[in-house]
Amino acid sequence: MRKETQKLLVLSLLGLISVNLTAQQKAKKDTIKGLDEVVVTALGIKRHDKSLGYATQTVKSDEILQTQNNNWAAALEGKVAGLKIQTAGAGPLGTSRITLRGDISMNMGNNDALIVVDGVPLSGKKTGTGTAAYGAGSGGDLPIDYGDSFNSINPDDIESVTILKGPTASALYGSRGSRGAIMITTKSGKSRKGKIQVTLNSYTSYDTVLKWPDYQYEYGQGTQQRDKNGNYYYSYGASADGVNTGSTSSAFGPKFDGQYYFQYDPTVEGQSLERKLWQPYKNNIKDFWQVGSNYSNSLSIEQSNETTAFRTSLSYLKNEWMMPNTGFNRLNGALSFDHKLSSKLKIGAKVNFSQTKSDNLPATGYNNQSISYFMIFQNPNVDLAWYRPIWKSGQDQVDQIHPFSSYIDNPYLIAYENLNSVNKKLLTGNINISYQLSKHFDIAYKTGLEWNNEFRTQRRPWSSANYPKGYYREQYIRYFDLNNDILLTYKNKFGNFGVTGSAGGNIRYHEYTMNDYRAIGLNRAGLYQLSNATSLDNRLPSPNDNQVNSVYALANFSYKDMIFLDVTARNDWSSTLPSRNRSYFYPSLASSFVLSDIFKLKSDNFNFWKLRLSWSKVGNDTYNYMLEKYYENSVFTGSVESPLLYPDPNLRPEMITNIEGGMDFTFLKNRLTFNFTAYQNNSKDQSIIIPVLYETGYNRRIINAGELRNRGIELTLNAYPIKNKDFSWSVNANWSMNRNKILSLPEEFQGQPYTMGSVGGVAYYNAVVGGSLGDMYGYGLMYSPDGQVIYGSDGLTGKPNDMKKIGNVYPKWRAGLQNEFRYKNITISFSFDGQYKGMAYSHSHHKMSEQGKLTHTLVGRDNPGGLIVGEGVVQNPDGSFSTNTKGIPVSTYYGDYYRRANIETNSFDTSFIKLRDARIAFSFPKSVIEPLKVRELTLALFGRNLWMWTKFPMFDPEVATLDNSTITPGVEMGQLPTSRTVGIQLNVKF
Repeated sequence: MRKETQKLLVLSLLGLISVNLTAQQKAKKDTIKGLDEVVVTALGIKRHDKSLGYATQTVKSDEILQTQNNNWAAALEGKVAGLKIQTAGAGPLGTSRITLRGDISMNMGNNDALIVVDGVPLSGKKTGTGTAAYGAGSGGDLPIDYGDSFNSINPDDIESVTILKGPTASALYGSRGSRGAIMITTKSGKSRKGKIQVTLNSYTSYDTVLKWPDYQYEYGQGTQQRDKNGNYYYSYGASADGVNTGSTSSAFGPKFDGQYYFQYDPTVEGQSLERKLWQPYKNNIKDFWQVGSNYSNSLSIEQSNETTAFRTSLSYLKNEWMMPNTGFNRLNGALSFDHKLSSKLKIGAKVNFSQTKSDNLPATGYNNQSISYFMIFQNPNVDLAWYRPIWKSGQDQVDQIHPFSSYIDNPYLIAYENLNSVNKKLLTGNINISYQLSKHFDIAYKTGLEWNNEFRTQRRPWSSANYPKGYYREQYIRYFDLNNDILLTYKNKFGNFGVTGSAGGNIRYHEYTMNDYRAIGLNRAGLYQLSNATSLDNRLPSPNDNQVNSVYALANFSYKDMIFLDVTARNDWSSTLPSRNRSYFYPSLASSFVLSDIFKLKSDNFNFWKLRLSWSKVGNDTYNYMLEKYYENSVFTGSVESPLLYPDPNLRPEMITNIEGGMDFTFLKNRLTFNFTAYQNNSKDQSIIIPVLYETGYNRRIINAGELRNRGIELTLNAYPIKNKDFSWSVNANWSMNRNKILSLPEEFQGQPYTMGSVGGVAYYNAVVGGSLGDMYGYGLMYSPDGQVIYGSDGLTGKPNDMKKIGNVYPKWRAGLQNEFRYKNITISFSFDGQYKGMAYSHSHHKMSEQGKLTHTLVGRDNPGGLIVGEGVVQNPDGSFSTNTKGIPVSTYYGDYYRRANIETNSFDTSFIKLRDARIAFSFPKSVIEPLKVRELTLALFGRNLWMWTKFPMFDPEVATLDNSTITPGVEMGQLPTSRTVGIQLNVKF
């Protein structure tokens, strides 16, 4: 930096605080003008970051907009220590599971961080289809990702995202803030200072599949059948060559070696009249997928003066996803208005509206009607084009083409006939009024609303696998979340002491209704109307609302702007708890010590040192309607049915206790920052649903029990290795680890594990005292004392009587690294992130290994007699072990070794490294843009998920399952492919 230049350096200290430093080059050193960055904290209160005694991190809008795609939340991944954003790999809308510092609840759907937009908490309500991810042959439907409120926000409207990581930071949000909070502040136009600015942001991007399983195309359909001469053969239907071998889903048939067989002929929709060449169709899965596209245009106008700030924006996003005939359109509108009526009275309002529409979203899960199911069952010798007509000749909308199994739907029928539409309108906004009562007192009132109106349909044609006579469903979902806050604040300074005190209250009311109509069977094929139903299932909406009343207070004390103490207290009254336990109180303490000022340690090489210490207790209520017995609506109109969950009229609030400490450092004239945080969270009296004997008339009951502990460490290092007039290089790195331990469980289990959840009836999340959340249990292999696999006398693997722990789905640690290089008008940036260890069960791997679809199943196929001997030992009658020598057919071996129940052989390490994003941008110089009357003009190329290293064999190691509306990490159950994105972006400011 030169003497005459003045630059604003925004350094993020370890991802825990943001430091705004004005660096002026003096003769010999830089001078720090103060830690004056303003951070938006709980309740929208703005604080100077050096005064905070807890961990926060702010991500600016530029970082979010650099590599846009259809789910902006992905831009946060890898940039914030302790933050994990995970989707279920279920389509373009990308509903996110957002956690901070790991899980703390035994209910996997109750660990999400709170999302707050302009001070208004979002409800986080998600409505699924009511169906599980595993449902093959069950006659039911399957999950669909309809998106959520979080990813409906227009990223062009975001000014900053502040992450309040622990319960102390978000304690003033009460129950909902117990898992941390994501604070989103939208743009307001306040920075324009009398100038009108018009901004156009336009981008186009294209998506392709990031990673494919390792399919084999050396052997075709079959199960090692031999003809009368003892040779392997294939025959679609019975023929002169032998009996039918074309109805299996397995690929243990003849090798592709130039031979001819009777095969399926699409021209006759049956067996070919003559033998055809036995050949592989190597792109018969990949060619179904297309290049996806995203087109977005956003226009905003903003202006401000001494009394008024105004901004409005409009954006439109069109997505065509990688699966044919799927995608969505989204329209966003925003309005922000702030006005100073007098020197004491201010008013403001913000409104954000979005409408998401789709004619078809992909379904997910292992179900006859999902595209994942088809990809698993597609055989190497089957041409994808054979399915393209969809309907048999003369049987349009009546009988589909699925020549190899009636249990597998035609992929084009899934894409073009099994339609899942949505029209979702979301409105969030607030009105705020503040008045300065006197020099030291002011009062503020805010009312905020989240309103959702959603219409969904699901269509299933005649002859679909689970609905032979078709199916049609309509869902009408409405909910709103209303918050009213009032806050009285006192500010004063007494010599070296500063005092700020606030007291206020909140009333939050939430209401939810869903009307659900289902036509089970259609009288007329292709007519999707409820009036065309063979049988109509009409469930009237059940009430689902709750209210929480709260009062709270907070006090901030400072001494010489180098010692700070925050004290908060909150009391809630929740309608979900019984009257005697409805009221619960919880406090917090947070302190900050600027040690570099206290001990006068500042120098050119040592600029800043801060110590943070905090403690908090946060209460949490329970689920709705758990106190008394409520009858539920029946499928028969006008009737009710008895509930199967036994209520508990004595439920207590859960309590989470948090302790946290950390340090922040700045070195080398503000060019190097380092931050460290350690924390511990303890959760007691969780609301747990446990099984009971059916003889009681119920199958579950709810109780308070259990204690969990989370411990973790977060580190961040930010640096400017080079910074001068023409060139700069900035580096940001973060690392985090979290360890969870279950300290106690309900007495009812008497030392037995508590099953928190399961997927597919094979993978179980069991809680055991001394264990951890995320421990996955299931059946596996049996081993001899020296670690060899035990086989039976039949040559198959030994079958254990009991399940065992297979591993934990959460990694040992996560890390992220961002680099940015600026040379004059050119900026190059890229970001890596990854994780170490963790594991996931893959149902697709089980099924494709069992069927011989993956390359690792080629081993042993050329063995004499087509037999393979499992590597391991056999236990002798006297208890000793000898080498296994029993050969069994290859198809039998792989079907047994990778059987569905064997979680161990189908679970894999999920360690990975991803080139998460990359960007090269060129900002046109003033000499070019000034004649065009343009203030700024930037053109950029960008990419996301451009490269990945992992040993996980399926699509993506960041795997999770959408089970109804719950995203369950660590299980792949019909995951859809992950996309690799490249695009171009144009940003113009007038």
